[in-house]
Amino acid sequence: MKINSKLSILLEKTELFTPEQIDKTLSALKADGTHFIETILETSGIKEELFLEKLSDVMGLSFMRLKDAEIDAEILEKIPPKAVFQYNIMPVGEENRCLQIATANPLQPGLIDAMRLVTGGRIKLVLSPAADIESAAKRLYGVGAETLDRMMQDDDRIDLDGDTLLKQDLNDLDQEASVVKFVNQIIWEAHQNRATDIHIEPMEIDLRIRYRIDGVLHQTPVPATLKRFQSSIISRIKVMANMDIAEKRLPQDGRISLRIQGADIDVRVSTMPTVYGESISLRLLLRGSGMIGMEQLGLAPDDEKVLKRMITRPHGILLCTGPTGSGKSTSLYAWLHTINSVDKRIMSAEDPIEYEMAGINQVHIKPEIGLTFAHVLRTFLRQDPDVIMVGEIRDGETADIAIRAALTGHLVFSTLHTNDSAGSINRLLDMGIEPFLVASSVEGIVAQRLIRRLCPACRKPVEIDDTKREFLKTEGFPVEELETKKIYEPNGCDDCRGSGFKGRTGIYELLVINDAIRPLIIERAPASDIKREALKHGLHTLRDDGWRKVLDGVTTVEEILRVSEDDD
Repeated sequence: MKINSKLSILLEKTELFTPEQIDKTLSALKADGTHFIETILETSGIKEELFLEKLSDVMGLSFMRLKDAEIDAEILEKIPPKAVFQYNIMPVGEENRCLQIATANPLQPGLIDAMRLVTGGRIKLVLSPAADIESAAKRLYGVGAETLDRMMQDDDRIDLDGDTLLKQDLNDLDQEASVVKFVNQIIWEAHQNRATDIHIEPMEIDLRIRYRIDGVLHQTPVPATLKRFQSSIISRIKVMANMDIAEKRLPQDGRISLRIQGADIDVRVSTMPTVYGESISLRLLLRGSGMIGMEQLGLAPDDEKVLKRMITRPHGILLCTGPTGSGKSTSLYAWLHTINSVDKRIMSAEDPIEYEMAGINQVHIKPEIGLTFAHVLRTFLRQDPDVIMVGEIRDGETADIAIRAALTGHLVFSTLHTNDSAGSINRLLDMGIEPFLVASSVEGIVAQRLIRRLCPACRKPVEIDDTKREFLKTEGFPVEELETKKIYEPNGCDDCRGSGFKGRTGIYELLVINDAIRPLIIERAPASDIKREALKHGLHTLRDDGWRKVLDGVTTVEEILRVSEDDD
């Protein structure tokens, strides 16, 4: 009752709450007092920054933002990483031999006493948003610093090599002080940051960890002592992926399925021996995230309408092209998801199977035992399929069988690695496929790239001067539309973690093989002639689709120039 009385006075002095809100908040508080601030913010709906600013005035404390704060190493060493992450605090400075500690919850019971015990000196609290403290702790101490701190204290764990790790029962170790927790932290941190890949790269004097977020690599801050645990970390990942941890001279591939804080994550693991140890790449695949519909791909309305009509045809080949990492597999899954029904028998050959789809017969290609794309495709034709999906056409034999499947009444989806839609025709011809077979079987080709989306919460309009207008005109941008529309640039906020971008979408080029294109294919015309003819019949190039998304405020001019080529 006494605590509630003090809280009631504090809340009243902030002048942010009505008496009814105060009563509601006090009744929702937990007895242990560990979640005071969270409960107050949840029940009132008040922004954390505003509340902490008012609370700092009432309590006579300072308020500060830690977004880009630089703190001396001597100050950071005064509190061990475990305490920093456990209490979500941050040492920020020292004044008159009094250590200043930032916290988002000054009402947390026992906080000051615990910090006095840890530091052996006087403590003064400073208020700062929880997200600022968490971000600063990861940036300055490094991801997983508290785990490595405990591991450093255990002499038996410091030099644990791969063979010892295999024999050691990890459940016997303190979970907080084990390499198991550190690996899980890295994967969860990457998932939280919307990363698609994690790269663990041994260097001469350190172990570098980088995340690929929205297609761009970002280095992750890690503790300086991480290099000492390189062997243990790599061995742990190999154990999780069912790899041979004794084999360090050859590349290996594996797969991990794990559940972290309610999220089911599939991880594809690849190791590669380098000069300073094994480099590991992890591709993160969130189960179910690949099952998107056509409307979520980002196609122009006209192209989406045409493509939907094409994927419901009874036969023919529909190709998706682009470089590695351009979202081709996601597009194929979207097509399959759209037409998947009980009256269609759909079979797919993939290497590897990135997402499991209910109702589809998926086969994992294994060339080492003779289970190749060509072999699986031949067998598919004896399985009475309506739709066949081939992960990738890599050689003439696979292309030949896919085309003959299309000519015998099957609808075939597949991918090719080419730069644009028209170039796929020449790629098939180079594989040895006769021109008349290509012309009669291929119905359409989609070329695509992935672009980063502007964060809608912080994007800002761009001022267009004459110099910029002239530059845009030379790049084929429809500058006349700037009279009625704005274009935007990134800014950066907490919602997008300061990058200015949040998520990705695609830009597309849909080439429909019609009666005007087929004679050119039979004549083995250059890709430029095919594309020129397609433009006469309404083809929108990758660059055109990109400019449409710039005018819609989805992305930036620089992003389109980065991922697409000039069509001249």
